[in-house]
Amino acid sequence: MTTRMFLAVPKHWAFASLLVVGFCGLAQAGLLEDDEARRAILDLRQKLEASNNSIKALDEQNAQLRRALLDLQGQIDGVKADQSKGRGQFEQLARDLSELQQRHKDVQVGLDERLRRFEPIKATVDGREVMVDQTEKRDYEQALDVFRKGDFGAARNVLMGFVQRYGQSAYLPSALFWLGNAEYATKDYKESMAHFRQLLALAPTHPRAAEAMLAVSNVQQELKDAKGARKTLEDLLLTYPGTETAATAKDRLARLR
Repeated sequence: MTTRMFLAVPKHWAFASLLVVGFCGLAQAGLLEDDEARRAILDLRQKLEASNNSIKALDEQNAQLRRALLDLQGQIDGVKADQSKGRGQFEQLARDLSELQQRHKDVQVGLDERLRRFEPIKATVDGREVMVDQTEKRDYEQALDVFRKGDFGAARNVLMGFVQRYGQSAYLPSALFWLGNAEYATKDYKESMAHFRQLLALAPTHPRAAEAMLAVSNVQQELKDAKGARKTLEDLLLTYPGTETAATAKDRLARLR
């Protein structure tokens, strides 16, 4: 009996041992699975943190990129504004230049016109073709028009003004002749004689020189200088023989004798 009991015990122990071993195996397997789970969780956490860090880095890069884009857009807007301003300034300068060129053209045209007024022109004076200033020609013709209207006082003034202004004029001998006649008409005999003699000294071959000498004799008669008048008529016959004025002088000389 004892032997059977002894033999039976090991069987129970063996089974218990198997149970213990199995339980330990299960426990060990459970522990292994927990470690793996923890490692997996840690790996996931690390990956999540790495992902979050990557996302943060991307967000920061995106923020920097947005700031850079905003700065670039600001620069582009500034360049556009400068271009617009520069274009406006260029257009204004172009308008100013155009106006300046037009004003210069107008001034040049006006200057050319004024210069043309002072340019000598061809004119026939006392049967000779000469070059005279336009203003000179105009002033002489205006003075002569006054004389022809019979206003001898006014004619005397304008002709005297012409003689004083144009001392070298081709019109001067004729101006002296008409001035002497205007003064004779206003009974300014001394001045009249002086201007007729000035004409004779300046242009003895002038077409009206003989008439000027006859006028001198007329003035002398007005001044009661009969002797001087006769001498002047005799000189006229010697200087301008064969002229109509000489024939007139011959008749007057005969009456004076």
